[in-house]
Amino acid sequence: MSHQVEMSATTPAEEKLRDDQLEDREVKHDDHAIAIMPESLRGFSEQERNAMEKAIVRKMDLIVLPIIMLLYILNCKQNLAAAKLKGILTDLNMNTQQFATAISILYVGYLPFQIPSNYIISRLSRPGLYICVAVVIWGTISACTAAAQSYGALLGIRVLLGASEAVFFPGALYYLSAWYTKKELGKRYAALFIGQQLGNGFGGLIAAGVLTMDGHLGIAGWRWLFIIEGSATVGLGAIFAVLMPEYPHNARILTPVQRDLAVWRLEQEAGAGEAHEDISNLKAYLSALKDPKIYCLVACMMCSQCMGTVGNFFPTILNSLGYNTTITLLLTAPPYIFACFVFYGLTVYSDRKGVFYWPLMICLFIGIAVYIIALSTLNTGARYFAMMFTAISNVVPQLFLYNTMSLHIARPYPKRAAGLALMNAIGGTSNVWGSYVFYAGFGTVFGANIIFMCLITTYKFYVRRENRRLDAGGEEAKKAMRHGVTQEQVDLGWRYVGY
Repeated sequence: MSHQVEMSATTPAEEKLRDDQLEDREVKHDDHAIAIMPESLRGFSEQERNAMEKAIVRKMDLIVLPIIMLLYILNCKQNLAAAKLKGILTDLNMNTQQFATAISILYVGYLPFQIPSNYIISRLSRPGLYICVAVVIWGTISACTAAAQSYGALLGIRVLLGASEAVFFPGALYYLSAWYTKKELGKRYAALFIGQQLGNGFGGLIAAGVLTMDGHLGIAGWRWLFIIEGSATVGLGAIFAVLMPEYPHNARILTPVQRDLAVWRLEQEAGAGEAHEDISNLKAYLSALKDPKIYCLVACMMCSQCMGTVGNFFPTILNSLGYNTTITLLLTAPPYIFACFVFYGLTVYSDRKGVFYWPLMICLFIGIAVYIIALSTLNTGARYFAMMFTAISNVVPQLFLYNTMSLHIARPYPKRAAGLALMNAIGGTSNVWGSYVFYAGFGTVFGANIIFMCLITTYKFYVRRENRRLDAGGEEAKKAMRHGVTQEQVDLGWRYVGY
């Protein structure tokens, strides 16, 4: 960007005053272009603006993150796995193969609805309300699972449940990326994933307690599980619909000046922010389909989601170690809770050092060790030790993939929404066939781990080449701009980070 100034003659004093005014209104980025400060912020000193920025981030951390984390705990999809241990197969006359179908068919609704859902959310002025309405709907459908009297009815409910849940995860990723800068986003994505792991971990503890109600009021324990958790989801979704903020430019929890600062601080990194870009959503979505980076990250996500299908059968795996139902469900908690601490530690390191590749590779190397142990021994202690690290190797890499997508496909923002939805939707197809392939053993997920390592290493060299082109400028920079980097980003000195 540049400022137009009149060419009339001025005195040295007038020139100095003009320069001082411009300096107060502009912020340089790594010796590149400058971003214009909103009029409302020009009367504040840098120290005052920094203090105001901290207050904005603190508000988000105290309001949005706890809500998102709790909703993700309620979004846990492991209830059916717990129900298997308490009679759902017998009550609905299902065999093991049909149970695998019931697990995977949720994704028939979940996967295709994510892309149109993120298209819708990128056009709405109230994404928080949109997410919470979806929460109420999926809670209602989940509670209806308790009414299923046949295998066919269960399949129908699972498809509808998947379609309603499709809104939440890619929508939450996009929503958070509309609020936080690149230095802040990693820890917030980690908080979202910690919510997931707490949901997986405490889901087993809650299920162990609820399933003890088996037979109460003549209702099977597995039915109580869906009734209680579904009802809680509906109630909390309705409450959070009132509390959830929207975009930075229209959030009711911020003052007008804070809104301007919340938008401006994001525009300083990658150009125009939400509601400030002049591009059609359809054009932005089509541009996502032409970007090779998105295809590589989607393929990586497919590998990671394939590895993560272990979670769908985690209670069954632990049950095979010889424990009863209650002990089995209690033993599902420690691996996920342990993963929360690893999540946070790796994310703090990643944000502090500005790296994604090596923390991600550490998780994948751990995965290799986990699968080798699982494949080579039947010893109970050794296999449970390996299970302690499954969430780290299977799920933590996804955190860095989502962070990479959010930062490397920063603008235009509808393209970012499309990229996140494509990654989660296409990558999530592994959950469909993975529910069947799992029975072939850990060899499949071991292979997915190796392919993941090769793909992400290829991606690393690709974005490094693109950075060299951007550094070179001129015609070389234009080559890098063919796949979505805007002129405004080039002017701001934007680069692919973390690799």
